[in-house]
Amino acid sequence: MHKLFRWVPFLLLISILVSCAQSDDENREIKVGLLVPDTIDDQVWGTKGYKGLLQIKSQLQIDAYYKEGITSEAATRLAVDEFVDKGVNLIFGHGSEYADFFNDIADDYPDVHFIFFNGNTRKENVTSLNFEGHAMGFFGGMVAGKMTESNKVGIIAAFEWQPEINGFYEGVLFQNDEVDVDIGYVQNWDDDEKAIEIANKMIAEGVDIIYPAGDGYNVPVIERLKEDGLYAIGYVSDQSDLGKETVYTSTIQQVDQLYLLVANQFIEGNLESGNLYFDFQDDVISMGTFSPKVDKKFVEELKGYIKEYKKTGDLPSK
Repeated sequence: MHKLFRWVPFLLLISILVSCAQSDDENREIKVGLLVPDTIDDQVWGTKGYKGLLQIKSQLQIDAYYKEGITSEAATRLAVDEFVDKGVNLIFGHGSEYADFFNDIADDYPDVHFIFFNGNTRKENVTSLNFEGHAMGFFGGMVAGKMTESNKVGIIAAFEWQPEINGFYEGVLFQNDEVDVDIGYVQNWDDDEKAIEIANKMIAEGVDIIYPAGDGYNVPVIERLKEDGLYAIGYVSDQSDLGKETVYTSTIQQVDQLYLLVANQFIEGNLESGNLYFDFQDDVISMGTFSPKVDKKFVEELKGYIKEYKKTGDLPSK
């Protein structure tokens, strides 16, 4: 009898402690910050990051802040300090340039989880988000292979490491093995002048479709193609609004949906550190609006391939 009464207070104490711990975790206040290297008004990459922040704010009812033009470690640290003073504990760095910055400063902010794109993490409170671009490039390439009349297609890539570049090349040749694929590298996401220079060279050589795979120069390249009545496969966002007669379709990275997905994982305590990869199966990569010029039967065939890829992870092969 006395043993029973000794255990009751002890068990009650354990129950109270567990309840308090759960309550603290459930009621943990989440605030989000976004750092952008350029501007949120570029209508491409920066805008997509800002839309992701707005998604988090509206869908999850969370306080959210952003700062533009953050391009150095010193500026990053100042911005992070400002965010932390406001209670921010989840910070998105909208680009690969934040990889080194966040890895270098993460130990100084153990209560903050840092997120950036396309890089490698070295710290427990840092996560890298990576779009699996090979398949989206492949399906975009299929469209180019189907629609080219000159059998000459161009890719204007930012960097050699982009997986969508090889994917696009393979997709073109899967659809039409008689096509010549010309690839030019800008070595920058934003160098409009060099991208246009490459585009002009390709146009002079008879290329009639270009895939401008750089989020800072894709719009100027598409506008250049419109001047000559040529065509494009859009990149990052649905660029059909630049001209349905010009943009056959787009390969879309739905950054806003990915931000919302990651924020939910953080709230639920399920956000992993390290390098994470996302594809069609995660509903954050898709194809854009198809031009009315693209054969409807082919579009349905392509959608069937995408459905099969989402189910099996296998791209079509001959």
